[in-house]
Amino acid sequence: MLTLNRNDFRIQASRFDLTKGSNILRIATGAFILPHIAAKFADGTFNPGTLGFFVKAGLTPPEFWVGLAAISEFLVGVFLVLGLCTRFAALGGTAVMLIAAYTLLAVNGLVWSFNAGGCEYPVFLAINCALVALDAWKTYFAERGCIPASKRVSSHAA
Repeated sequence: MLTLNRNDFRIQASRFDLTKGSNILRIATGAFILPHIAAKFADGTFNPGTLGFFVKAGLTPPEFWVGLAAISEFLVGVFLVLGLCTRFAALGGTAVMLIAAYTLLAVNGLVWSFNAGGCEYPVFLAINCALVALDAWKTYFAERGCIPASKRVSSHAA
Protein backbone atom coordinates (compact mmCIF):
# COMPACT_ATOMS: atom_id res chain seq x y z
CA MET A 1 0.00 0.00 0.00
CA LEU A 2 2.84 2.42 0.73
CA THR A 3 4.65 1.65 -2.49
CA LEU A 4 5.42 3.84 -5.47
CA ASN A 5 3.27 3.66 -8.58
CA ARG A 6 3.48 5.01 -12.12
CA ASN A 7 1.61 8.19 -11.23
CA ASP A 8 4.36 9.06 -8.75
CA PHE A 9 6.71 9.44 -11.70
CA ARG A 10 4.37 11.38 -14.01
CA ILE A 11 4.55 15.13 -14.36
CA GLN A 12 0.95 16.30 -14.05
CA ALA A 13 -0.53 19.74 -14.68
CA SER A 14 -2.44 19.58 -11.38
CA ARG A 15 0.89 19.60 -9.53
CA PHE A 16 1.57 23.07 -10.94
CA ASP A 17 -1.81 24.61 -10.06
CA LEU A 18 -0.68 27.72 -8.20
CA THR A 19 -4.12 28.25 -6.69
CA LYS A 20 -3.21 25.41 -4.29
CA GLY A 21 -0.97 26.58 -1.48
CA SER A 22 0.48 23.10 -1.10
CA ASN A 23 1.85 23.26 -4.66
CA ILE A 24 3.42 26.66 -4.04
CA LEU A 25 5.09 25.43 -0.84
CA ARG A 26 6.34 22.25 -2.57
CA ILE A 27 7.76 24.05 -5.60
CA ALA A 28 9.37 26.84 -3.53
CA THR A 29 10.89 24.38 -1.06
CA GLY A 30 12.42 22.33 -3.86
CA ALA A 31 13.71 25.46 -5.59
CA PHE A 32 15.31 26.75 -2.38
CA ILE A 33 17.06 23.42 -1.73
CA LEU A 34 18.79 23.38 -5.13
CA PRO A 35 21.28 26.24 -4.47
CA HIS A 36 22.78 24.20 -1.61
CA ILE A 37 24.46 22.05 -4.26
CA ALA A 38 26.48 24.91 -5.79
CA ALA A 39 28.27 25.69 -2.52
CA LYS A 40 29.67 22.15 -2.42
CA PHE A 41 31.69 22.66 -5.61
CA ALA A 42 34.40 25.06 -6.79
CA ASP A 43 36.18 25.00 -10.15
CA GLY A 44 34.54 21.72 -11.16
CA THR A 45 35.58 19.81 -8.05
CA PHE A 46 34.63 19.63 -4.38
CA ASN A 47 34.94 22.91 -2.50
CA PRO A 48 37.91 22.60 -0.07
CA GLY A 49 36.03 24.62 2.55
CA THR A 50 33.07 22.26 2.35
CA LEU A 51 35.35 19.24 2.62
CA GLY A 52 36.97 20.78 5.71
CA PHE A 53 33.57 21.42 7.26
CA PHE A 54 32.52 17.79 6.73
CA VAL A 55 35.77 16.61 8.38
CA LYS A 56 35.08 18.89 11.39
CA ALA A 57 31.59 17.39 11.57
CA GLY A 58 33.15 13.91 11.71
CA LEU A 59 31.90 12.86 8.28
CA THR A 60 34.82 11.02 6.72
CA PRO A 61 35.80 10.46 4.02
CA PRO A 62 34.47 13.93 3.25
CA GLU A 63 34.37 13.41 -0.52
CA PHE A 64 31.84 10.60 -0.08
CA TRP A 65 29.62 12.62 2.27
CA VAL A 66 29.76 15.82 0.21
CA GLY A 67 28.88 13.82 -2.90
CA LEU A 68 26.03 12.06 -1.10
CA ALA A 69 24.72 15.39 0.22
CA ALA A 70 24.90 16.98 -3.25
CA ILE A 71 23.13 14.06 -4.94
CA SER A 72 20.48 13.93 -2.20
CA GLU A 73 19.80 17.67 -2.37
CA PHE A 74 19.67 17.57 -6.17
CA LEU A 75 17.18 14.68 -6.26
CA VAL A 76 15.01 16.12 -3.49
CA GLY A 77 14.98 19.57 -5.09
CA VAL A 78 14.15 18.34 -8.60
CA PHE A 79 11.53 15.86 -7.40
CA LEU A 80 9.80 18.49 -5.25
CA VAL A 81 9.80 21.12 -8.00
CA LEU A 82 8.37 18.65 -10.52
CA GLY A 83 5.98 17.00 -8.06
CA LEU A 84 7.48 13.54 -8.51
CA CYS A 85 7.31 10.97 -5.69
CA THR A 86 6.43 13.91 -3.45
CA ARG A 87 5.55 11.98 -0.31
CA PHE A 88 8.92 10.20 -0.33
CA ALA A 89 11.01 13.10 -1.69
CA ALA A 90 9.71 15.40 1.04
CA LEU A 91 10.50 12.84 3.76
CA GLY A 92 14.00 12.50 2.32
CA GLY A 93 14.34 16.28 2.23
CA THR A 94 13.30 16.49 5.88
CA ALA A 95 16.01 13.99 6.82
CA VAL A 96 18.70 15.66 4.68
CA MET A 97 17.98 19.12 6.10
CA LEU A 98 17.84 17.86 9.70
CA ILE A 99 21.24 16.22 9.18
CA ALA A 100 22.54 19.51 7.74
CA ALA A 101 21.20 21.39 10.78
CA TYR A 102 22.77 18.85 13.13
CA THR A 103 26.19 19.13 11.47
CA LEU A 104 26.04 22.92 11.69
CA LEU A 105 25.20 22.63 15.40
CA ALA A 106 27.99 20.09 15.93
CA VAL A 107 30.60 22.28 14.26
CA ASN A 108 29.45 25.83 15.10
CA GLY A 109 27.43 25.37 18.27
CA LEU A 110 24.02 26.95 18.78
CA VAL A 111 24.15 29.80 16.29
CA TRP A 112 20.89 31.03 14.78
CA SER A 113 22.14 33.37 12.08
CA PHE A 114 23.01 32.29 8.55
CA ASN A 115 25.90 34.73 8.20
CA ALA A 116 27.52 33.23 11.30
CA GLY A 117 27.13 29.59 10.23
CA GLY A 118 23.76 29.10 11.89
CA CYS A 119 21.35 26.25 11.41
CA GLU A 120 18.14 28.24 10.95
CA TYR A 121 17.94 27.82 7.17
CA PRO A 122 18.23 24.00 7.14
CA VAL A 123 15.73 23.88 10.04
CA PHE A 124 13.34 26.07 8.04
CA LEU A 125 13.72 23.84 4.97
CA ALA A 126 13.25 20.70 7.10
CA ILE A 127 9.98 22.11 8.48
CA ASN A 128 8.83 22.98 4.96
CA CYS A 129 9.71 19.49 3.72
CA ALA A 130 7.84 17.94 6.66
CA LEU A 131 4.75 20.03 5.85
CA VAL A 132 4.94 19.03 2.18
CA ALA A 133 5.30 15.36 3.20
CA LEU A 134 2.36 15.60 5.60
CA ASP A 135 0.15 17.08 2.89
CA ALA A 136 1.29 14.51 0.29
CA TRP A 137 0.65 11.57 2.62
CA LYS A 138 -2.73 12.99 3.65
CA THR A 139 -3.69 13.26 -0.02
CA TYR A 140 -2.37 9.75 -0.72
CA PHE A 141 -4.47 8.20 2.04
CA ALA A 142 -7.55 10.30 1.26
CA GLU A 143 -7.46 9.19 -2.39
CA ARG A 144 -7.51 5.57 -1.22
CA GLY A 145 -10.43 6.07 1.16
CA CYS A 146 -8.28 5.55 4.25
CA ILE A 147 -9.42 8.84 5.77
CA PRO A 148 -13.17 9.11 6.41
CA ALA A 149 -14.77 12.09 4.68
CA SER A 150 -15.72 13.55 8.06
CA LYS A 151 -12.06 13.62 9.10
CA ARG A 152 -10.66 15.17 5.92
CA VAL A 153 -9.36 18.68 6.25
CA SER A 154 -8.87 20.69 3.11
CA SER A 155 -5.49 22.36 2.74
CA HIS A 156 -7.09 24.91 0.46
CA ALA A 157 -8.63 28.10 1.73
CA ALA A 158 -12.27 28.62 0.75
